Amino acid sequence: MYSLATKSANAARAAKRLAAGMATAAPRIGDTKVPMSLLEKGKYINYQRIEDNLAIVRNRLQRPLTLSEKILYGHLDDPHGQDITRGVSYLKLRPDRVACQDATAQMALLQFMSAGMDTAAVPTTVHCDHLIEAQVGGVKDLERAININKEVYDFLATATAKYGLGFWKPGSGIIHQIILENYAFPGGLMIGTDSHTPNAGGLGMIACGVGGADAVDVMADIPWELKCPKVIGVNLTGKISGWTTPKDVILKVAGILTVKGGTGAIVEYRGPGVESLSCTGMATICNMGAEIGATTSLFPFNNRMTDYLKATKRGEIANYAQAFAHNLKADESAEYDQLIEINLSELEPHINGPFTPDLATPLSKFAEEVKKNNWPEEIKVGLIGSCTNSSYEDMTRSASIVKQAADHGLDLKSKFTVTPGSEQVRATIARDGLINTFEAAGGIVLANACGPCIGQWDRQDVKKGEANSIITSYNRNFTGRNDANPATHAFVASPDIVTALAFAGRLTFNPLTDELVGSDGKPFKFADPNGNELPPRGYDPGQDTFQPPPEDRAAVQVAVDAKSDRLQLLQPFKPWDGKTPTDLPVLIKVKGKCTTDHISAGGPWLKYRGHLENISQNCLIGAINSENGEANKVKNQITGEYGGVPQTAAYYREQGIKWVVIGDSNYGEGSSREHAALEPRFLGGLAIIVRSFARIHETNLKKQGMLALTFADPADYDKMRPDDKVDILGLESFAPGKNMTLVAKHADGTKDEISLAHSFNEGQIEWFKAGSALNLMAAKAKAQSA
Repeated sequence: MYSLATKSANAARAAKRLAAGMATAAPRIGDTKVPMSLLEKGKYINYQRIEDNLAIVRNRLQRPLTLSEKILYGHLDDPHGQDITRGVSYLKLRPDRVACQDATAQMALLQFMSAGMDTAAVPTTVHCDHLIEAQVGGVKDLERAININKEVYDFLATATAKYGLGFWKPGSGIIHQIILENYAFPGGLMIGTDSHTPNAGGLGMIACGVGGADAVDVMADIPWELKCPKVIGVNLTGKISGWTTPKDVILKVAGILTVKGGTGAIVEYRGPGVESLSCTGMATICNMGAEIGATTSLFPFNNRMTDYLKATKRGEIANYAQAFAHNLKADESAEYDQLIEINLSELEPHINGPFTPDLATPLSKFAEEVKKNNWPEEIKVGLIGSCTNSSYEDMTRSASIVKQAADHGLDLKSKFTVTPGSEQVRATIARDGLINTFEAAGGIVLANACGPCIGQWDRQDVKKGEANSIITSYNRNFTGRNDANPATHAFVASPDIVTALAFAGRLTFNPLTDELVGSDGKPFKFADPNGNELPPRGYDPGQDTFQPPPEDRAAVQVAVDAKSDRLQLLQPFKPWDGKTPTDLPVLIKVKGKCTTDHISAGGPWLKYRGHLENISQNCLIGAINSENGEANKVKNQITGEYGGVPQTAAYYREQGIKWVVIGDSNYGEGSSREHAALEPRFLGGLAIIVRSFARIHETNLKKQGMLALTFADPADYDKMRPDDKVDILGLESFAPGKNMTLVAKHADGTKDEISLAHSFNEGQIEWFKAGSALNLMAAKAKAQSA
């Protein structure tokens, strides 16, 4: 307790210092200027802002803070006036940086161009990783992608140059690995237009996946708005060893929390077990936290982060973080909304899936589950790498298993692919002989890109509809996610387990207990994998694939061809007409899981991510119609004919008829892609009405001027019928916390009145009225310049 006696003693000590001629001003953390990255001039880490903000917030809250609270509140736009209540308040935050991948960057940059700014307000980078399709191998696949996607890459290269953004060319690697290697730092706040942006939590950074409209806000110097997250603590004890890897931590957590258990919360890892995890291992855990719906995940600053920063030539940042370490860990006695305990010494390897990343099974019980559920036992393909598991440590551990197999004359029983996460990782494992090890065993090294993880896989070994099993070290395994085959059973595990099972060729093999037969006819059992956390000879940077913005940007012309079928300049959406919506047809009543993959498919559709009209032809084509149990077949309530969802929606739009979608729980889980919100808006939709939303998708809908509404009573979903027409009452008095009423008019002449809830705040209501957040931004900019 700070008492008057303490105050007097401090004053006496200060007087003695003055008498001795000593300086009275204590050094400030901000007196030291440390660059945010080695690639950006004049951009410094702002620990002083965190220090100053926390002094204000601590005085207001009078309680210990978790680590995530320290970083978030340290980035508040207005620490004095900001309301701070977990799960309730909307925080206005000032992120340190923005990152975009090429598929989402197209729309983000097109929106930014509409905002009237000439320079991004914060450091921003664009990464070309999503548009490279895996076919035959890294070099040829990259060459093919550069040719096919030339106009998109030219647009991104010129737009980034024009507006002062860093550009990572095709072949650089996956956005999240590049961020970890070059831009992430302890205590930072970043948003990225990809749901696995939380990967940077492995370096103690709060990094959140968002839609492109959020990125545009921050690039345009507007505070980023985030509902104040709850905090889930995961206390790690014991020590990780043997076949158990950091991947198994998040596979276990996914099983505990499910795909929606982290919604509205940050998952914060803590405890003595943290010290046994490598920095890249912590990044793996944070990366896949997206699969439980968490806002983000992160770890406290520790020595493993220091080691990684120094290995990536950022020792100055490591030293700076050490000086700020008191604010890079949770306070003692900090309170969590939920606490999970995991003993790493007792944790066994897990395999999750199929069809959902939260179906978690310990390895010792997995063979039994395979047989019980009649999952295809043969493994057609094993795939390691991706943004989740492509570190040097992952590659060396996997290679150690391949070498054991080679020593016993074993051949791969399954196809086996390796995806390096970055050009730096690829060059380093090439130099150190690991690529030779993989290829000698029959493995295929793919391009430094997302590839099969996001559906960019020209798979030829099975026919569509053929039941089969694959196992990956990726993060997401929704139906059809990797190869567009709904019959593919995709399982998720660590690279170690994937590699071992690729030599067995079957899901029922347990490398901890089971034996294989070598070429000499003798049985053998794999020894524990081993690897190096960091390359002993340091990282080889490989080819220089980074394009900084030029000094003179005035002469740069952004490349957009008016005749292009891949890029299209945006037209503003119309504002709300002020009328009560009546007789709106239900476009589709969606049954069951509806992810962003169902709403806006990836794979071959990725090429249209910069052309809103063309990509809208995939709107909701994967959603299951509750009326008939089929995808992309809905009844046109005007003509009575059945047709595709986007075609029916477009018909309504052309007739001047707005429409609604009815959805189930956790609607819009998965990717951050804002196209899943842009498309229904473009096609004339007014409202998406569901039992519950995934966080990013709900925000994306609001940003585009859509009504994101939930049934006040989730059971009312069952009252809705696919052929209903609806009225939405209460828009004339639209206000935070005030429910609306849906009148469902059934075809038999009966009706139901249903209460609808929403989470709009005052600012978001203005987005709706203006037609979109971008419309409101442009109107304000115009008013200021007038």
